[in-house]
Amino acid sequence: MTKLKTIWASGLLCMALVSGAYAQESRIAFINSQRITSESAPAKAATAKLETEFSKRQKELTDLQSTLKSFSEKFERDAPTMTESQRAAKQKEFVEQNRDFQRKKREFDEDLNGRRNEELQQVYEKATKAIRQLAESEKYDLVVQEAVYFNPKIDITDKVIKILNAGAK
Repeated sequence: MTKLKTIWASGLLCMALVSGAYAQESRIAFINSQRITSESAPAKAATAKLETEFSKRQKELTDLQSTLKSFSEKFERDAPTMTESQRAAKQKEFVEQNRDFQRKKREFDEDLNGRRNEELQQVYEKATKAIRQLAESEKYDLVVQEAVYFNPKIDITDKVIKILNAGAK
């Protein structure tokens, strides 16, 4: 049993030495994709574009929501003095307006998410080009974007953002 443990330990030691020697020759970098999609000029331009494109519909939804709130408050105030049929008619009107609001909001959210995904895809494509350019010029063997832990000295996010910002001007 001890002979088997010795062989096993020797095998692990050899693997560690081989992988350690290879790791010393390899250049690894890390990028933070969240920072790229929030801090880079193309990402900021995409956000501004979406805000401009959807601001009118957003305002319409906000106004419609205010109208529904006012309608509800007025109904609550006036309900005690209404007849049963008036109350039922107002409740039905409110339900229909609320249903219309919910439908418009759902359509707005779907449209916004679809357009956001399109814009982010363009940012990702530009970032991928910048990362490849940087990896080739600085001779990185591996660039990762998700990691449980990374040493800040291998983080090249600032360099990628700088390339993206230079390309956006």
